[in-house]
Amino acid sequence: MLSRSVARILAPIVILCLAACGPNGVGPKPLVVLAASSLQEALQAEADAWAKQDHPHPVLSFAASSALARQIESGAPADLFVSADEAWMDAVETGGALRPGTRHDLLGNTIVVIAPKASAATVDLSNPASIGAAIGNGRLAMADPEAVPAGKYGKAALEHLGIWGELAGRIVRAENVRAALALVESGEAPLGIVYATDAAASAKVRVVATFPSGSHPPIRYPVAILAASRSPQAESFERFLQSPRGRAIFAGFGFEPL
Repeated sequence: MLSRSVARILAPIVILCLAACGPNGVGPKPLVVLAASSLQEALQAEADAWAKQDHPHPVLSFAASSALARQIESGAPADLFVSADEAWMDAVETGGALRPGTRHDLLGNTIVVIAPKASAATVDLSNPASIGAAIGNGRLAMADPEAVPAGKYGKAALEHLGIWGELAGRIVRAENVRAALALVESGEAPLGIVYATDAAASAKVRVVATFPSGSHPPIRYPVAILAASRSPQAESFERFLQSPRGRAIFAGFGFEPL
């Protein structure tokens, strides 16, 4: 049997390969959307609402933006890319994989410190040492701060507070922000740094602090159609995401439509 780590890597690729064949291996390829892990619930709701307008339901594949960008660079068959930061969208654009004129900033977000729901941990960002005290003998869960957007924002915020050097060796580097959330949900980590929308999607954690926007680069989720896309539905779905209905759905999940 495949290990869980290998299965997580292969799952998005398998989804894309199946999508390339169309339903039951025949017929036109459905719209395939590659999106950051933090968009799971919100983008599923967007896809459901769009499908109710007599469109074929798109295939959604979620992973860290870094992993998705690498899949695109490797020629993965897909139509839209929604990244959790501008840097990975820049990388894809620089590689010539975006359709010119289709890139737009879609959403904003915030990052927060979370603890398990039953935890008594407290964090006061005006006293940065309180983060280390709340971690105790445990570790801080974050998406990989060297590659994954949520982790990069978290690292910037901790650097702003002047405690990155102290905490760097006490961090669990998760493959994406939802994996970091899961570590806190299970109690394996006493604290974690995730997007506010991830915290809102879980009944197993609570927010103990919110990083001010000035402590890290602005959080922007850009969307663009991929140059290799041949789907006649790509432009329609991208417009829907930016429409008043699409913006309202995102707002309902705690995102800031831009």
